[in-house]
Amino acid sequence: MQQKTQLKGVFILLITALIWGSSFVAQSVGMESVEAFTFNGIRTLLGAAVLIPFILVRDFISNKKSSVAKEAKKKENKSLIIYGSIIGVILCIASNLQQQAFNYSTSGKIAFITAFYMLFVPFLGLFIRKKVPVLTWICVALGAVGLYFLCITNEGLSSINKGDILALLCAVFYAVHILAVEKFAPSIDGVKLSCVQFIVSGTISVILMFIFENPDINAIKTAAVPILYSGVMSCGIAYTFQIIGQKYTESTVASLLMCMESVFGVICGAVILKEMLTGRELAGCVIMFVAIILSQLTDKIPNMFNKRKT
Repeated sequence: MQQKTQLKGVFILLITALIWGSSFVAQSVGMESVEAFTFNGIRTLLGAAVLIPFILVRDFISNKKSSVAKEAKKKENKSLIIYGSIIGVILCIASNLQQQAFNYSTSGKIAFITAFYMLFVPFLGLFIRKKVPVLTWICVALGAVGLYFLCITNEGLSSINKGDILALLCAVFYAVHILAVEKFAPSIDGVKLSCVQFIVSGTISVILMFIFENPDINAIKTAAVPILYSGVMSCGIAYTFQIIGQKYTESTVASLLMCMESVFGVICGAVILKEMLTGRELAGCVIMFVAIILSQLTDKIPNMFNKRKT
């Protein structure tokens, strides 16, 4: 029974990674018709809209069985709004940096550079006094080498484009987002927290849309399919799948499976958009992927050696 449960979690998280990876294509196609804040604002609010009915139905059922005091619920809702707003602002910055990157770079490259957040997490973790294993620092160095091959050609630093820089900044903010969620999520309902962050992020993006862009209803209609896919599938369904999948999967394995989004991003970009990477860029992707895998196994490898010794 336990083995079946584990396989179920692996399957669900692989679907999650596939949805996230293919969403890079939707984001790239959507940017051909609308601007970044417009695309992000609408798709993120769509993500919230997908989660709201699920939350309402689940709460209706649980309220019949629960006898939680009103004061406790009030306190929980207050924390939900505060924490959700914090991670919503961070998500807004990260997602809009990523979306702007599509103006200058390909979906495959952006997918892999974004995955670099897994290596920024230990760096930022130092500021909150998290111990970082030596192997993690080796992974960071290896990832930097991969990033060099992916972004820098024989022309040197001049070959770095704005999209590469924006995607790298996006990875930094996604790392901040991961650490913030790690801190807040244990005490708050995960799906509700996600919904609040989507509402906050989407609202800010829509405000910025009206300030800095000229949203056009016809352009939005043209980009309707990419927006719907990215909003409903990537924000709404994939996040819910992540929550369900992680219930059945060990955390290190779960993180590794979700990192597959970068691989799926490159594959979908090549198949759907014909975005073929050069040999040098592919080598960079492989090196970065190895670094990401090793970074998720930093706790496992020392334990394996210890077991062999005993």
